[in-house]
Amino acid sequence: MTQEHQGGGRGWSAARKGVWSRLRFTSLRLRLVVVFGLVALTAAVSASGIAYWLNRESVLTRTQDAVLRAFEQEMQNRAGALPEHPTQDELQRTAGQMANSSQRFTVLLVAENPEGQTVYGSSGGLNSFSLGDVPESLREAVTERQKITSNNKYPHHLYWQRIVEDDTPYLVAGTELIGGGTTGYMLKSLEPEAKDLSSLAWSLGIATGLALIGSALLAHAAATTVLKPVQRLGTAARRLGEGKLDTRLRVSGTDELADLSRTFNKAAEALEKRVADMAARDEASRRFVADMSHELRTPLTAITAVTEVLEEELEFEGGGIDPMIQPAVRLVVSETRRLNDLVENLMEVTRFDAGTARLVLDDVDVADQITACIDARAWLDAVELDAARGIHARIDPRRLDVILANLIGNALKHGGSPVRVSVREEPGDDGDASGGSVVIRVRDHGPGIPEEVLPHVFDRFYKASASRPRSEGSGLGLSIALENAHIHGGEITAANSPEGGAVFTLRLPRDVSAAEFGEKSGDAGDEGAEGDAG
Repeated sequence: MTQEHQGGGRGWSAARKGVWSRLRFTSLRLRLVVVFGLVALTAAVSASGIAYWLNRESVLTRTQDAVLRAFEQEMQNRAGALPEHPTQDELQRTAGQMANSSQRFTVLLVAENPEGQTVYGSSGGLNSFSLGDVPESLREAVTERQKITSNNKYPHHLYWQRIVEDDTPYLVAGTELIGGGTTGYMLKSLEPEAKDLSSLAWSLGIATGLALIGSALLAHAAATTVLKPVQRLGTAARRLGEGKLDTRLRVSGTDELADLSRTFNKAAEALEKRVADMAARDEASRRFVADMSHELRTPLTAITAVTEVLEEELEFEGGGIDPMIQPAVRLVVSETRRLNDLVENLMEVTRFDAGTARLVLDDVDVADQITACIDARAWLDAVELDAARGIHARIDPRRLDVILANLIGNALKHGGSPVRVSVREEPGDDGDASGGSVVIRVRDHGPGIPEEVLPHVFDRFYKASASRPRSEGSGLGLSIALENAHIHGGEITAANSPEGGAVFTLRLPRDVSAAEFGEKSGDAGDEGAEGDAG
């Protein structure tokens, strides 16, 4: 197959899928077409049925009346001229004469000859139309003598009946002469009329089919006209949901759909204004936090320097600090450090909220990075490390250190020793280890996290115990760790281990896309916060 043919096949396949997708997903259009079709089909079938029935009765009645009049006239003129006891030859000859009338029917005459025997005469021969072809109920009605009354002046009448023999319709009639003697039966084929009615039925069927097709096309056109504004409204709603708040509909007309479009435009305008106001307030709030953090940094630097001097005086034996005020000095030193960590964390959170946090990617050995984090904070005696060297990942080392410091520090402060840190690799979907993930699990041996607290452990400023709102942590550590994982395209989950204790699982891609997350050579003043067990 040539490339041109392949392209044509793909085009046809795409067009067919497009048609099916419109029929499948645009259910209102399909329902309109079906309803229009059913209404048109019902109307067409009803009209065709009524027309067929009326024409059938008209054709059959007209033919039947003409045949019966001709038969009755032939019975009076020719059969009435026969003697009271005719011979078979006379009956045969008279039957033939009667059959030559304008209606061309078959005649059977029955009478008694002079010897008192029943003789028959048929226009088509004795074997063509016999008494056995006449229904018994019709024979009984013909031979039965009626009572003479004021309303019934004759003892015998003309009776008829429609029958079907070998899928061919016939009209059978019979009567007896008023003065007695000869009884006549007539057989008339209605096949020509049946063919005419069959042709009429076919014509009505074709007309019904054309009406159904026309109604479907009309319904499709009407649905397209009616649903086009609805489709535009759906498209505008999707664009609005995607954040394109300047989406508006073109309004034309004064019908209900036009009113709906105007309402949508008003709602979109109000939503855009509300979101703009909220964004402005949020930006002002972030700017306030950032400015406040920066303003606090200068006095905090001086206070931190003073507290370091005071701490050295506390550690120096025989120092000049009165033992009575040493607890207060220690409290000032501790709270100053906590305040400094809080300011650093607030600045980090502000950068995440403003979208200015950037990655500085490097190829690192995960085991070495975890060891360096634990060693820098003197946690070697309290942490068990289960990580094989050689597991490399292209990530931001400083931000990984922030994540690990927060997770391990949180486990040490709120869990129970020993804290175990394990590392494993997960291959990618295609089985390629280089495109997989690095999974770091931090597990403690404490009481675990209460079930009602689990959904909120990564919330900012969340405290697990409402009775202890003041703790060493700021309540931002786990939130910052989660944001650092997200900027890598990773995730952190919290759970309770079946063996006891809490388990935090960090999953990071082994190769973070610099293009996707905006790789940058550095971030001025973007220092990371150390482990905050909030």
